[in-house]
Amino acid sequence: MKTLLMVANVDWFFISHRLCIAQEASKKGWKVYVACEDTGRKNEIEVDGITFIDFRFSRSGTNPLSELKTLQQFYSLYKKIKPDVVHHITLKPVTYGSIIAKILNIKGVVNAVSGLGYNFTGNRQGVVQRMMIRLMRFGFNRDKLTIIFQNQDDHEALEKLGIISKENKIVRIKGSGVDLIKFPESKFPSFERVKVLLPIRMLWDKGVKELREASDLLKERYQNKLQFILSGLADEENKAGVPASYLNEWQDDNYVYWIGYQKDMVSVYQNSHIVILPSYREGMPKTLIEACAIGRAIITTDAIGCRECVDEGVNGLKVPVYSVIELANAIEKLVLDQNLIISMGKKSREKAVKEFDVNAVINKHLEIYTNLFN
Repeated sequence: MKTLLMVANVDWFFISHRLCIAQEASKKGWKVYVACEDTGRKNEIEVDGITFIDFRFSRSGTNPLSELKTLQQFYSLYKKIKPDVVHHITLKPVTYGSIIAKILNIKGVVNAVSGLGYNFTGNRQGVVQRMMIRLMRFGFNRDKLTIIFQNQDDHEALEKLGIISKENKIVRIKGSGVDLIKFPESKFPSFERVKVLLPIRMLWDKGVKELREASDLLKERYQNKLQFILSGLADEENKAGVPASYLNEWQDDNYVYWIGYQKDMVSVYQNSHIVILPSYREGMPKTLIEACAIGRAIITTDAIGCRECVDEGVNGLKVPVYSVIELANAIEKLVLDQNLIISMGKKSREKAVKEFDVNAVINKHLEIYTNLFN
């Protein structure tokens, strides 16, 4: 029996983005281990024969001593499990895990580059980014390593930085996919008040500040016709985290609601007309893929990762990154045109069926794992 180790940052992210792949691999005869931080949801991962390992490390730490300790954690984990294939999810596992997998001669490595994260946004060229680039170059320089990109821009960025080796195999998969049955095409709620949903971890680089300013511009004219719903936790551990105090100042339980983290996102999407994501950069945002499946009009930025989710004027609208006036104008355009919201919702569902079916994503991953032994 071949052993697969999947390493991510936290349980809730793994459940949302990769659990279905782990389940199918286990059903197909792999011995599957999942290593990530347990925030109380490990029981949801310990299904279909999957073994869960509580594996904690600082997601955004930069202290050299603590980072050496993190490398030692990866070493101990990989030495103990001795996986045939290790699948790294998110940037720190990709970086540190690749180094340890190379040192221990683990046969197959899969690196999921789902967006380049905080240190690669805003043209940051700091010490941390330079260090990560050097570490990634070392870890990636080997055969039997497959890199999964969600968009062409991230692929080109890593190539330009000299991180990708000629030995590496490159695969493009559009995000983590969506279960088209679990996220069914759904009727819109009443149009008495148009509901704009922001379904994210509350981070500055998701465009929270820009949306707040856009909502302020629209408030006087549309406060009785429009409602903003903020769904997601304030991830204050993250360097780009928006403080809960900022969100509490913004919400008024009428024009703006912050409903926090919601486990049942299907009903949250169903209670919206427009799903919005004014992000600065993404891999391929799962929130927009899910919004497409439910059949909602989308407003997002023309940013890496986001732009692939919207066909301009067909299933949604794109605005420039960091824009406020253009964002407000896009919201206003849809608020004033109920028929456009409905037609865009239908086109979103069609796009999800054609491009984002989770079954295609699962099959592609299993094919990648198998090919590492050919």
